[in-house]
Amino acid sequence: MRWRTEIDIPKSPWQLTTDSRILLVGSCFTDNIGQLMQSHGLHATCNPTGVLYNPLSIIQSLNGDMRVELVEHDGLFHSMSHHSSFSGTDSEQVLRRCLQSQAELHQALAEADIVFVTFGTSYVYYRNGQVVANCHKLPEREFTRTRLTVAEIVSAWRPLIRSMHDKHWVFTVSPIRHQRDGFHANQLSKATLLMAIDQLQQDLPDSVSYFPAYEIVLDELRDYRFYADDLVHPSAAAVEYIWQRLCDTFVSPQTLAQLQSNHKQWLRSQHRQISNDK
Repeated sequence: MRWRTEIDIPKSPWQLTTDSRILLVGSCFTDNIGQLMQSHGLHATCNPTGVLYNPLSIIQSLNGDMRVELVEHDGLFHSMSHHSSFSGTDSEQVLRRCLQSQAELHQALAEADIVFVTFGTSYVYYRNGQVVANCHKLPEREFTRTRLTVAEIVSAWRPLIRSMHDKHWVFTVSPIRHQRDGFHANQLSKATLLMAIDQLQQDLPDSVSYFPAYEIVLDELRDYRFYADDLVHPSAAAVEYIWQRLCDTFVSPQTLAQLQSNHKQWLRSQHRQISNDK
């Protein structure tokens, strides 16, 4: 008897190797996969400008269109184009870190063979007519909120992918639900992202791939034991399973053996580090 359905993921016509240069950008789910890539010895740069959730903020960061506008709130300086991890009490230091992160991102993009992009939500917030990546808990009255259309997402992304058609672009949709939107609105948001990626695939089939992390969590792992305590984020076991499916799709058996060996070495190094700290 079969107790669950499995997502059929065709083997990619191109494969990751230990020489691949990888850039990962997008939602916090990107960090989960990026950390696994790094611990398996892959050349992976993950979210240099911090976690970004909506497609417009992500594409602005890749295009070099991020405006480093610092706003002071509750004793901290925030960049409206960056994650709160860049915030601080020293405005010059915050500005320096933000500009440095953008330089790191552009270098990583230029060197990358493969770009993994994870969309989190199609809802965007505008402040003074500009898209913001993070509201930093500023008063809600300062923002207007809207849901992007499929056409808006596709038209924003198509030019960059076309101009960098030599790279492999792998899109995913974060399986993390945005409860604040409400579950119905969250489904509409995710559906918009899925349709936009599908359109990009149709328009640029030689450059764009889709990896179904969203479907794996919501269908294959359809059980709350695969979620963290908040019942929203995937558990470590779920992330590990998604990593295995990603390897099945993009990694050859020979390369996978090398990655597993690299990971064992990494685990030993972490154990020694912890022991030395004690």
